[in-house]
Order: sequence, then C-alpha cells, then structure tokens
Amino acid sequence: MFGELLRHFRESALLTQEALARRIPCDRSYVARVEAGARVPSDVFAKTCDEALGTSGALGRLWGRVDWYPQVEHPDWFRRRAEMDAEAAALREYQERVVPGLLQTEEYARALFSRRLTRADEVEERVRARLSRQQRFLVDGGPLYVVVLDESCLRTMVGGAAAMRAQCAHLLRTGRRANIRIQVAPAVEPNLVRPNASMSLIELSDGHRWVYSESLDRGHFSDDPALYQRHFQAYDVLRADAPSARESAALIGEAMEAYEHHEQSGTRRVGLDQEQLQRRQRRQLRGNRPRFPRRGARA
Repeated sequence: MFGELLRHFRESALLTQEALARRIPCDRSYVARVEAGARVPSDVFAKTCDEALGTSGALGRLWGRVDWYPQVEHPDWFRRRAEMDAEAAALREYQERVVPGLLQTEEYARALFSRRLTRADEVEERVRARLSRQQRFLVDGGPLYVVVLDESCLRTMVGGAAAMRAQCAHLLRTGRRANIRIQVAPAVEPNLVRPNASMSLIELSDGHRWVYSESLDRGHFSDDPALYQRHFQAYDVLRADAPSARESAALIGEAMEAYEHHEQSGTRRVGLDQEQLQRRQRRQLRGNRPRFPRRGARA
C-alpha cells in the first residue's frame, strides 16, 4: 500500500526512481524496493519523500499507521521487555558501549548481530525484531523516550566507519523529535555519577513502573517501588550533571565528522595502495621484457 502510493505520487510529479533517489538522497534500488513492497522504509525516507513530492505529509502519516513488522520473533528472554516497549508511556535509559536498540540503524543492528550469529536468516530475523520496537517511538505523539549515552557508545566501532557515521547521523535526526531527548555522558567528566551498568526505567500506561537491566542472554525486572525511586533519583542527577541535549548533539556531530574523516582516509589509503601496486606491476613488466642489443657504433 505504501509502495503503491509512493509510486503514484512520484509518477504524478513526472519523476523517475533515479530522479527521486537523487533528491532524497539514496540509491535508486532503495526506491524501487520500497515501491515493490520489498523494503521497509525509514520514517526519514517517508518524510523526505513528502517534501520532495509535495504530498502534504501523506506518506509520513501512512508510515506511522502501517504495521511494518506484523510477524517477528524476539528471543524468549527478551520477549517480556519487547511487550513493555509496546505499552510504555515513558522510557528512560542509560546505555554503555553500544547504542540502545530503539536508536539503532538497520546497518548497525545487522553488524551487531553478525558478531555472534552465524546464520544469515537468524541475523535478519533479529534485525527485523529490533526495528519493529522502534516505530511507535518515531511517530508524532510517540511515548517520551529519554536516553543518556555513555561516550563509549559513540566510540565503540560497530560495522565500520561508514556505519558509525550513519548511526551518528541517525542519532542527530532522532534527537530532534519532540518526544525524544538524547544526552551524552563524556568520558572526560570523572565527576559524573553513572549507573554500574546499562539500565531502563519503564513507566507503563497503567502507571506501573519497572527497572530493567541485562546480563548475558538474560533480562532482569523489578517493580519494587523503593528500588525504582532510588534509580530514578540517580538518573535525574546524572541527567542534570551531563551536557544538555543540544550540547550532546555537538558531541555526536564531532564523532560523526571523525568517522567521516576516518572513512575518507581509508579510501585514500586504498587508492594509494592500488596505485603503488600498479607501479610495482609496471616495473615488473618492464623488468621482464626481453632485452635486444642496441644498434649503433661501439665506443
């Protein structure tokens, strides 16, 4: 349905898939797969198409109503947490080392799962399940989502420099949403009192509150009011002492630029290595040429 409507608007604007892809920008194949119903578009893609095609937000509104992941399977130990995300009225998180699942890009999530899963179909199923949790937080009027990222989330390389650059750009876009606030706890601030591990403070629509944390392949839940209040207070202090969302956006932007430079320098190194290899090959070819005696008078 989304793909057919996108095709209708594109053709009405007298644009080819290639022309629309240049305006987004993205690959033409991405537009083709979305129109064919073979690719789940991002919310940014839908809104950018609305702007490019002058559709008054029709695609963005439809994106928020489509159930993009009607059949997904979460790991047994995580299923309860996923059900809470589907009902949460407010979610506050502190995360170390890796970007939290609700903020991961598809490429980042795929690279993360590929580290410990060998079967491609299992990796794709886990990616689909992870992305399925994000949608209700990325629509207008979505639940409140506040997250404090330890700086290690920006520095731990997952999927290469290009994937990290795209992940940082996604954090900047997502952090501009009315219901989402992203702050970064810098590593150079030793006086910040951080939790001992990543954790989530979940407030459900019925007012029930939970503390959630993870160990290796296991989730831990507690609805003890005293425990929740203690972690909530510590979290508030951390947020107050950490850089603001605007200041944190500048830190994320710096990380994104660093990954972009890393990517460009890597490309230059590859180009230089290829040039040096070609030079060596040319020298070897010249060295292997048969030598013929020169004609002319001898000294």
